[in-house]
Amino acid sequence: MGIFWDLLQQDELEKQEKKANNLEERVSQLEVELAHTRTQLRKTLEALEEHLSRDIDGDGVTGRPDSKTS
Repeated sequence: MGIFWDLLQQDELEKQEKKANNLEERVSQLEVELAHTRTQLRKTLEALEEHLSRDIDGDGVTGRPDSKTS
């Protein structure tokens, strides 16, 4: 019975390790996707501010940070 219990515990440990590895990989992938999304959102906001000639995000700048202030 002891060997059977050890095998079950080892199997559970391996499952948990695989889940942890998959979770770490998923978190890493999500961090990359978030960075990409934030970049796209920033570009969209800058283009919208330039198009409307209006400071939407309240940073005191219309469009790109190197543009003139509004």
